[in-house]
Amino acid sequence: MIYLDNSATTHHKPRAVTDAVYDYIKNFSSNSGRGSHKLSNYSGEMVYSCRELIATLFNIDDPSLIAFTPNTTTAINFAIHGLLNKDSHVVIGGMEHNSVLRPVVDVGCNYSVAKADHTGLVSAKSVENAITPKTSLIVINHASNIVGTINPIEEIGKVAKKHNVPFMVDCAQTAGVVDIDVKRDNISVLAFAGHKLLYGPTGTAGLYVSKNIILKPIIQGGTGTMSESMFQPSFMPDMLESGTLNLVGIAGLKEGVRFVLQNGVYNLFNYEKGLVRELKRGLSGINRIKIYGNEHSVGVVGFVVDGTDSVTVSSLLDEQFDIASRGGLHCAVLAHNSLGTTDTGLVRLSVSRFNTIDEIEKTVDAIKRVL
Repeated sequence: MIYLDNSATTHHKPRAVTDAVYDYIKNFSSNSGRGSHKLSNYSGEMVYSCRELIATLFNIDDPSLIAFTPNTTTAINFAIHGLLNKDSHVVIGGMEHNSVLRPVVDVGCNYSVAKADHTGLVSAKSVENAITPKTSLIVINHASNIVGTINPIEEIGKVAKKHNVPFMVDCAQTAGVVDIDVKRDNISVLAFAGHKLLYGPTGTAGLYVSKNIILKPIIQGGTGTMSESMFQPSFMPDMLESGTLNLVGIAGLKEGVRFVLQNGVYNLFNYEKGLVRELKRGLSGINRIKIYGNEHSVGVVGFVVDGTDSVTVSSLLDEQFDIASRGGLHCAVLAHNSLGTTDTGLVRLSVSRFNTIDEIEKTVDAIKRVL
């Protein structure tokens, strides 16, 4: 199979990731923080060392400010439900995923949408125009999951600092391929995916919460600490990590993050950029295709085939050519509304370090044959 659905999750993982998962299950399976025996201590040390690697990646001073979650959606819900109430006002970007839009709507607070341009870019000016005196949070995705356009989070962070508003970034599509510095970018809360371009197993993600942000936990339970208290711990990461963690997943994620750090974020980005450049070059020569986004993007290409439903195109690529893509609305109706593609959806092709130029050329040829 030619796998081009890496925005959903990476299929091909570094060998060290799969080895770590197997090794943990076979030799070290235990519960961290729930005992004083050797295996439990090993699990606790493994979890903390993974936090340390993630802290290095995002320039976070204190690894304990990183909590692990089952997915980015859970991380985002922790933040939105933990920070907002019905009296709040929040600014969200025009390209947000449903994992942002739905909890904001569920909280029942007021919200304004910072408009995206025709390429899916949400500018710092657009965000600033949406801020009101009552704004208590800004939430922006770092890159669109449907067209890959990278938003200027450093500039948006400056706007947030100017107005003294906490800034939350959804970096599900950029963690591992775009440089993220929580201090430089003035990020108060960062939600990241572990199973995408950090190459960890599914079920791995996390949330960074800066020291000056206080979240109200929406899940309470056993944390392995303060067991004598009937109240949830108020410190990170324990306040967000009730119950048993996905320890086998974190063992794999640790090696995935190590892979990213060893190869270099810029190198990984440039490799994907070369694949995307070749993909867009090939698709741009097909008359019925319209490509969305701009040149400053992650490894995602979204396009529409004139007169054909995007799900149909994606299905034919799978059935006839064994190519994995994704058609439809990609759980991001707000983004499709911004681009005017709600009726047709988009065909999305998304690459990783483990795709090749040969696969890209075969994919372009397959799309020509499908049409």
